Amino acid sequence: MITLQSSINQMSDLDYFARPEVSNSDLTKLQNDLSHKVHFDPIDAYAFGSLIDAMITEPERIDWFLRTIESKPLYGERSEKEQRDWDHALKMNRAFKDNENAVRLLKGASFQKISVAKRDMNWNGVSFSLDCRCKWDWFGHISGDIKSTVATTQKQFLAACHYFGYFRSRAWYMDLENTDRDIIIGISKKNYKLFFIPITRGGELYELGKSQYLDLAMKYWVLRDKI
Repeated sequence: MITLQSSINQMSDLDYFARPEVSNSDLTKLQNDLSHKVHFDPIDAYAFGSLIDAMITEPERIDWFLRTIESKPLYGERSEKEQRDWDHALKMNRAFKDNENAVRLLKGASFQKISVAKRDMNWNGVSFSLDCRCKWDWFGHISGDIKSTVATTQKQFLAACHYFGYFRSRAWYMDLENTDRDIIIGISKKNYKLFFIPITRGGELYELGKSQYLDLAMKYWVLRDKI
């Protein structure tokens, strides 16, 4: 018998993104809309990030000889850019696998786990509820996220995490499963160094991320019939 949770985790990316629950990406879109920020085209960046994730957490999706992911070229067609990015991805994957701390964090974890839950929230005394979802890179004794980055130092990667709202994302994930410890692992596509940023429930980075997602979640709840 297949359980609901295992059925959810077996769905394709397209099916996952078509689900009706609110995701952290939905909050990012709302933030950009409200600020009239020009939307960054995420297709190439998403494809590259998905390739790194697959190499590390779902290697069965990769044809290492033909350089395809699920039998498809990275960007839909062969190009010099694709070959350069495959070269970067292979070196980043090797850097990750050669790092004992990174490998230890993923030991015994579940990969690409999907979490779905109805969450009660409170923003400055206003209570509201949203159906929420997220998809973990890995879920284990310490769960977390793997990010490719152009940063070459820990300081630069920390700044990138603030800029891209990664702490909001991690607090959102942690609260969906009520986890107490999380970590972001950055892999540089410039010098192939790894950067680790741990997040603890109640800590400064967690509280920052939670305040950010609560502010956006409240706006989403108010505006959801207009989105």
